[in-house]
Amino acid sequence: MQMDERKTKILQAVIRNYLETGEPVGSRTISKYTDLNLSSATIRNEMADLEEMGYILQPHTSAGRIPSDKGYRFYVDTMMEAKEREMVEMKDMLLERQDKLENLLKQVAKVLAQNTQYATMISAPQTHCNKLKFIQLSRVDAEQILAVIVVEGNVIKNKILNVAEEISDETMLKLNILLNTHLNGLSMEEINLGIIAAMKQKAGIHSDIVSDVIDAVADAIKADEDLEIYTSGTNNIFRYPELADQEKASELINTFEEKQLLSGLLQDASKEEENTGIQVYIGDETPVQSMKDCSVVTATYELGEGMKGTIGIIGPKRMDYDKVVGTLKTLQGQLEELYKTDDNRADSSGSGKGNK
Repeated sequence: MQMDERKTKILQAVIRNYLETGEPVGSRTISKYTDLNLSSATIRNEMADLEEMGYILQPHTSAGRIPSDKGYRFYVDTMMEAKEREMVEMKDMLLERQDKLENLLKQVAKVLAQNTQYATMISAPQTHCNKLKFIQLSRVDAEQILAVIVVEGNVIKNKILNVAEEISDETMLKLNILLNTHLNGLSMEEINLGIIAAMKQKAGIHSDIVSDVIDAVADAIKADEDLEIYTSGTNNIFRYPELADQEKASELINTFEEKQLLSGLLQDASKEEENTGIQVYIGDETPVQSMKDCSVVTATYELGEGMKGTIGIIGPKRMDYDKVVGTLKTLQGQLEELYKTDDNRADSSGSGKGNK
């Protein structure tokens, strides 16, 4: 007998159900648990084959089946291969998406500078109010495990956790199921003491690992990475006599090049914006010293999944506020569509290459 797709799905269903309940699993349970649409009689026959092949056991007469060590080994190896492929594909997809987004934001800053004839800046989106999407634990060696944490916005964080003793494949599998069952879709505020206590109780002697993973999730959710900022049109500053003074222009250009002060300005603007998403700083209202002779108009944009960034336009105090505010309001609505269009165009291009 060979391990075909039907047998594989039935074995996986037996193991998943047994891991969740700790009770022997019968054919009727499996008929509700799989998408095979098989009768209980057919499933009994397949389970008999799996038992003969050594993948499951019947602990008592007329009882359901439980996984054997061989069954666990097949399940773990199959699952780990699938998860490895899934993580590689996800990382490749995220890197591709990040490159496309970077190119799009640079192009937006450039076009905005050309259209307004002012200097422009745009920050890459950061994820706010993160929720956990996925956790994967895997063994590094006898004393360490790797926690891969994926949070809202498809941000991936890796954390090495030290363990007192080597964790078996079966235990690692149970921990992965436990963590994802209880934590997926929750924000840090929603992971309360009751949830943590229940998880620790189920984890038993491995409750310390649960604590370490919770800490790693908290770090992943609240981590503030350096803000990536794209600028364009700095030479437009020289178009306006009141800003063309060599010393003033030099200070402004240095601010654009170093970007640290821009980061603070964009983050402050993101926090202050309310309903309209538009913030206008005139002269001394601008928190950046080198921009005290300027006006700065900012707007917050969203790309879904809690991902937000800020666009800024810098010009003289006599800038065309009506045009600038109108342009930013329009861009707020268009940027998500631009991103989707760029994403779809790249996907179509990639599909075409693959078909050649």
